[in-house]
Amino acid sequence: MNTKLLFALLSFLVFHPFFAQTIRLEEIMKGEEFVGFSPQNIRWAMDNESVLFDWNPNSELGRSLYAYQVKQKNTVKVPLIDGRLDWIPALDNHTQLTTNHYFNDNGNLTRYTPKTKSKTTIYSGKEAVGAVFRNNNSPFVYFMIDNNLFCYNETAGSMVQVTNFIQGNLPSEKNDTSFLYRQQRELFSFIQLQDQKKQWQEKQPTRKLPAGIYYAKNEYVSRINVSADGNYVSFVLVMDADEPATNYEAFITSDGFTHHRQARPKVNDKEPATRMGIFDIRKDTVYLVDASALTDIRKKPAYLAEYGIIGNYAKDRDICFHQAIMHPTENKALVDIRSYDNKDRWICIADLSTGKLTELEHQHDDAWIGGPGISEWNEEEGTLFWINTTDFIFQSEASGYSHLYSMNIQTKAKKALTEGKWEVRDPFLSNDKKTVYFIGNKIHPGVRNGYKLEVASGKITALFEGNFGIEWVLSPDEKMWAIRYSTATQPWELCVVPNTGGQKLVPVTKSTLPGFDQLKLQMPEIIQIPSSDGKQIYSRKYTPEKPNGAAVLFVHGAGYLQNAHYYWSHYQREMLFHQLLIAKGYTVLDLDYRASEGYGRNWRTDIYRDMGNRDLNDYVDAKNYLVKNLSIDSNRVGIYGGSYGGFITLMALLKTPDTFACGAALRSVTDWAHYNHEYTSNILNYPATDPKAYKRSSPIYFAENLKKPLLMLHGMVDDNVQFQDIVRLNQRFIELGKTNFQLSIFPTEAHGFTFTPAWIDEYRRILELFEANLK
Repeated sequence: MNTKLLFALLSFLVFHPFFAQTIRLEEIMKGEEFVGFSPQNIRWAMDNESVLFDWNPNSELGRSLYAYQVKQKNTVKVPLIDGRLDWIPALDNHTQLTTNHYFNDNGNLTRYTPKTKSKTTIYSGKEAVGAVFRNNNSPFVYFMIDNNLFCYNETAGSMVQVTNFIQGNLPSEKNDTSFLYRQQRELFSFIQLQDQKKQWQEKQPTRKLPAGIYYAKNEYVSRINVSADGNYVSFVLVMDADEPATNYEAFITSDGFTHHRQARPKVNDKEPATRMGIFDIRKDTVYLVDASALTDIRKKPAYLAEYGIIGNYAKDRDICFHQAIMHPTENKALVDIRSYDNKDRWICIADLSTGKLTELEHQHDDAWIGGPGISEWNEEEGTLFWINTTDFIFQSEASGYSHLYSMNIQTKAKKALTEGKWEVRDPFLSNDKKTVYFIGNKIHPGVRNGYKLEVASGKITALFEGNFGIEWVLSPDEKMWAIRYSTATQPWELCVVPNTGGQKLVPVTKSTLPGFDQLKLQMPEIIQIPSSDGKQIYSRKYTPEKPNGAAVLFVHGAGYLQNAHYYWSHYQREMLFHQLLIAKGYTVLDLDYRASEGYGRNWRTDIYRDMGNRDLNDYVDAKNYLVKNLSIDSNRVGIYGGSYGGFITLMALLKTPDTFACGAALRSVTDWAHYNHEYTSNILNYPATDPKAYKRSSPIYFAENLKKPLLMLHGMVDDNVQFQDIVRLNQRFIELGKTNFQLSIFPTEAHGFTFTPAWIDEYRRILELFEANLK
């Protein structure tokens, strides 16, 4: 037979849709072992000539370090020699390498010299080096050892200790005038000689340490930074909240005994406390920053009025100081401060010589401060950086969407740099401070595209725009991009392209495996479903070729997460499960319900003090849409999801018991008073101060309404949504005499399952639930 004809026939058999591989549950639940291991942790090597990333193209037990060589256009696995990776070290952030670069190399202070492409160990000691940084290519290189800051003078080759943090109280000077003290010295020459030797020793030359900076035993030192001239050190002392930890039990262990393990505390009204200090090196003295003049620092949150509590607190609210952002040339710094109840954010300028704060920007939200570049967590850093000596950039939801703003510290004039019904993510400044690069969803909520903003003109240029998602890292010389790129049906791959306009994203890696490549995946359609309150719900729709009249609704986890998008889903097993469902005739909807990421402030906070209300109604509206527009049988719609998705599934069956035919709730929150503090207190405040919010938002209080079949699935070593959570609801069902529920437990699994047989068993049960109740 003709060779070309044979090749064409084989290609037809392999790739024609009719012969495409059948989707098998046992295969798709392998996750990366079936799909392939995409490149992760992309960063540039310091020589600009290679991109480093973690990869596993050969299906080994884990990812290894690989390097894509830009000039040679090939990828190599970085060799391991004597336990050390043999390659040019990577940059941990976008930095221009015009001088020697200092970094932490396995606990050692190390210098990389670009000219010779060589590494030199500067300091190696018993105590490992921590963070390493320098200001504006000055000769002073700062690094941490334990809690203290040290400085290496590159010019002199010398090293000094800059701070001397001491845990405990400042010792008081001993001045004993008691009778016994004086008597000992009158009677014994031995004691007199000891005193004389001590006085003589104190006058001898000795190593002089900086003045001791004392802090409490229940505090720790963090967020250290140094002024441009090296004369001031800012630091934050953090006192964790005194809150009891939770525990869980591991049953499948290597030694045959159960293991008692500690986990996070539950939500409560105890908050951490922070203090910001400034160490004046020249004066060898420390003073604390006073934040008592901040706007509304004592204001009580609005929700307390529902309980008859109004006015101001008697003392300042607990606040969180972020790391000071030092001025490029002067002794001042930007300071981002959050209230721990997360209702307020203040951006201030601090005078380092006095510690005095001047408030520049006050952001308030009756719900909670959040959004891209602002953060959902009090202690997470937001966007804040200098663009020159008078202006800085930050992000705000003032317009209803998180956008970039600049402000002049002298006039306090604020200017919007971006605007529209879209959001900015991950902005960073070019080396010449003339351009801001950022990721945005400008053309559609479900994309992650790359843009540049010219600071002077305000002009925004699309660099990589379309129905896809990217994550990018700019090379140190700013000539090349390393980009992770994906679409809704193509997993993440690495692309390396010049930093010029009009570049096509062509992967330089191939990560997917043969079994996945043979699948005929349906590209989900992203549609808008009208909600009962006049909004539009963006959703992924999977449509079967031969509809069976039934449908399944998927609820993504985390709440503040996006899944109705044009790039590869974090929920890859679930996405492939949806492909299996449509092969069986089910229509599938995957909603970005209320509080999902990517849709602005109002969408984000629509669940405030009432989880399982507006977000659940979005699913009721989606079901009605299916019935009205796609001829779906109203009695044959199921729902499932994990974590927050499990919570919504429970609320669907318990608050709207006649709406869905069945539901599968995975690793579900059943009572928000038992979940973690940082996430829950943002949305529902504290159980002690807002009990109404917790009661109306927790499935356990609606357990008596269960009518339709419910499958609950939970890992026993879940340290996030703990096993106790589902056990309590299970007991509630037992006491109520309910019979149409089932609990499947997974002894080795935490919140994110890792063991393939557990994944297979979990989704086999879910599929059987739908097949039994939606046919």
